[in-house]
Order: sequence, then C-alpha cells, then structure tokens
Amino acid sequence: MKKFLATSLVASVLVVPSLVGAEEVKSGKLTPASNEPAATVVKGYVKQKGEFSVKGIEKDGTSSIVRLQQHVDGVPVFGSVVIGHVAKDGSLKAVVDDAVDVKGKPGLAKKPTLSEKKAIELYKAEIKETEFEVAPRAELVIFPDGDDAVYAYQVTSTAHGETPSRWVAFIDANSGKVLNKFDQLNHAKPVTTIAGTTYVGSGTDVLGRSVTFNTTKSSSNGYYYLQDSTRGKGVFTYDAKNRTTLPGSLWADADNALNATYDRAAVSAHVNASKTYDFYKNTYGRNSYDNAGAALHSTVHYSTRYNNAFWDGTQMVYGDGDGTQFTYLSGGLDVVAHELTHAVTEYTAGLVYQNESGAINEAVSDILGTVAEYSVGSNFDWLVGEDIYTPGTSGDGLRSMSDPAAYGDPDHYSKRYTGTQDNGGVHINSGIVNKAAYLLGNGGTHYSVSVTGIGVPKLGAIYYRALNVYLTPNSNFSSLRAAVVQSAKDLYGSTSAEATAAAKSFDAVGVY
Repeated sequence: MKKFLATSLVASVLVVPSLVGAEEVKSGKLTPASNEPAATVVKGYVKQKGEFSVKGIEKDGTSSIVRLQQHVDGVPVFGSVVIGHVAKDGSLKAVVDDAVDVKGKPGLAKKPTLSEKKAIELYKAEIKETEFEVAPRAELVIFPDGDDAVYAYQVTSTAHGETPSRWVAFIDANSGKVLNKFDQLNHAKPVTTIAGTTYVGSGTDVLGRSVTFNTTKSSSNGYYYLQDSTRGKGVFTYDAKNRTTLPGSLWADADNALNATYDRAAVSAHVNASKTYDFYKNTYGRNSYDNAGAALHSTVHYSTRYNNAFWDGTQMVYGDGDGTQFTYLSGGLDVVAHELTHAVTEYTAGLVYQNESGAINEAVSDILGTVAEYSVGSNFDWLVGEDIYTPGTSGDGLRSMSDPAAYGDPDHYSKRYTGTQDNGGVHINSGIVNKAAYLLGNGGTHYSVSVTGIGVPKLGAIYYRALNVYLTPNSNFSSLRAAVVQSAKDLYGSTSAEATAAAKSFDAVGVY
C-alpha cells in the first residue's frame, strides 16, 4: 500500500490540461532606478501581457516583494502570477513572470453563457458529493487550456467524513465541460474563544513524554481549556469525540493535568502546533501561516481508527490511527509542521495541488517539517512521520528524504511518475525534490554528482525563501531549481558555496 500523508488521501483520475509552466527567475538590474511605487515598476515590466492587480507587497529588508495577479477585463487568469523584487533605488532586480499571453485567444471570443447555478449543478454531478461542510461556490476565471484560453467557473466545496475532500473543478463557462479537477482541502467552521487567564498545564504526549503547555482557565466555569492566547491570535485544540463534525468541542480539563491515555493526542497536537508557530516566528519572522497571527486550530480524535491527518484550509485535523499502521497522528512534530506548511504554502506560492506543482507542495512540507524537527524538536532524522507510523516497528516512516527509493518513490527526474493517480504523483514525485533537499543539507554523491552539504538551517532558509518569494501556483521542477538557486544567491552571495551546492543538488536528481 502506498503511504500518503497530505492535505488529502483521495487519489483521483484527472483531466489534465497543458498548463503553461512558470518562467525561470530573471535577476540583475532589469529596470533603471525609479521613484515610482514598487508595484508600478513591476507592472511596467510586464504591461505587454495585459492588466494586473496587486495581490500583496512585502518588505524584504529595504526592498519590496510585489505579487501581481493577471486579469482580462477584470476576470482573473487562473494561476497567472508575477512576482517582482524591487530594490531600494526603485529598480527591478528579480522577477518571476508566470503571466500568460492570452490576448487574441479564440476561446475568449466566446463570452460566458453558463450560469453560476448551472456550473455548480455540473460540479456536483462530477464529484458525486451530496453533503457539504462548505457549500460549492463558483468564481469566473480565465483558464489556460493548451494553446488556447477559455472562460470557466472555478468551483470549490468542502466535505468532511471518512474521506474529507475539497474538490476544485473548472467548468467551461459555455460548454459545461469539466476542464480539470483536483482535490485540495479548504475551510472549517469558526470557533469561540474562552475568556479567562493563561496558566501552564502539564501532561503526557503521544510518545509518553512529560510536557508543559499554555492553557486558559475560564472565568465562568473554572475549567482549563487547551487555548494558548500567547501566540498570535491563539492556539486552540478540540475534541471530535470520534465523530466527523468539525471543529468539535474545545478541550476542557478540571485540574490542568492531562495524563490520561485519551488526553495524549490533544496534548501532542497542542504542543506541536505551538512549537511549529515558534519555529516559523523565531526562524523566519513569520507570524503564523498567514503572517498576520492567524489562530492555529487543531482537532483530534477525528472519526474512528482514521489513518491520516490533514489541513483543511482553516484548521488541522488528526485521526487516532488504527494502532497498527498508525498511532495518534498528532504525535509527530514533523507531521504537524508538514501540515501547517501546507497552510503557509496557501498564503505564499499557492502551489496547485496537482502534477509537478503539487509534488513541490508536498516536498516543501516534508522539507520544512524536517527543518522544524531539527530546530524545535528532540529526535531529528531524515524520515517523515517516523514517530506515528507503525508504532510496533522502529526505524521506519512514511517517506525517506535521504533514500526515497527505499519507500518506492523516485529519486531522480528520469524515474518520475507520469500517470494520473495521486493527483498526478504529488506524493510520489515529491521524492525527487526531497532527495535534492537532503543532498543540499547533508551532502553526498548521487548519480555521480557530488554535493557539499550546507547544513539543515541553511537548507530551511533557502527553501523558505524560494516558497515565499519566487514560487508561483504553476511552478514546475525546473522553476523550483531556479527559485532555490536564486534564493541561495540572495542569502549567501551569487558565487557562494551555498549557491553552488543548490545547483549541484538539482543536477544530482536530473532537474535543470
């Protein structure tokens, strides 16, 4: 059985269009110095491709990182993003131009005739789901379809149950044809905050360790709740009580000592979410997954003997495992950090969870989950999920970054999976990127290419920057190489050993 740990377990057969891949990172002094606003500088560079709106501007020291979304007559082009790095003097010094030249495409001559209501009906028939946590909603977009582009409805919903899902489908706004679909979870119900005072609780985690954590003592009933109000907008842990309704009940305890067996999943979820928050805040200066202090919500005891964990767009959800293949999935720090990195990805690169961009999405979660284990954990290794997988067997995990082939995953681009299952190999092909990351951090020789390791902290800094600055929704493996190498140059110098090692790590796995 193939072992997955991701935003979703669902494997599906997909209608895969020929989407335009991301351009390589262009760097240097791309425009003259200017007194214009940073967004104007970047818009001017890509103006020949059409109109753009500003998605966001972040400061990077004294320079600015500008993200633009392409539009045509006010309709967004799906996945078409430009990222520009504007220096203090107003010059454009790096750009990722993933905009699509859709001017004059014959498909756009056909104005939408299908209604949103009809698109949603077609969507429901396609995904065969009847009960929704979040009802299907439709947005009109321009969808690049091979050499053409057409108007389409991007329809999304959320369903929870034994196989939670967040199907995203693109419905042609004229013919009603399903142009593409993939499963990418999103959205949960809002929750209530407890008014009270912060205390330090104690308990036993899934691995049997004694730990401490912040709780809130309610001013109304005297119970202690797994609510930590000291980090961002809070860290909250809930009990689904082996049902599938989310988020469940905010975890409450009478004496602030959580040592019962049933408590352990909640203790681990609460502690590991707090550690992951600290990792991103203290290492990269990121204030929660949205960089604005978003609350971290976790639910444990989801369903019965559920062998998975997932991020659904607003919160983390953990099964208890069946006791044989998995134990309580909240027990692995790298698992928690992996899933919360999916959230970071949503708010940065927005990598589409399909094909090579989806494999990058998975690999970045593995990589930064491993870096988190190194930085704030106590049992670092290059395995993923080793603390919660097959509790009766030591020394194994869900995946291996050092030796992906040992778990049936490719470790070189020549061996990549090219089928349609697993959303086009998002878990399978993550092994290629994971191997490159391992070589960059640890060093080694692979396919006769020798890489000098730079250490885990530098590995994390480079991949985090690539995710936050250079990757776009449709980035492919070649785009990732360019993003990682450019990030290494930004951080350590264009002729640095780190930049050389970054390039060599992709040479070793056949990605150019």
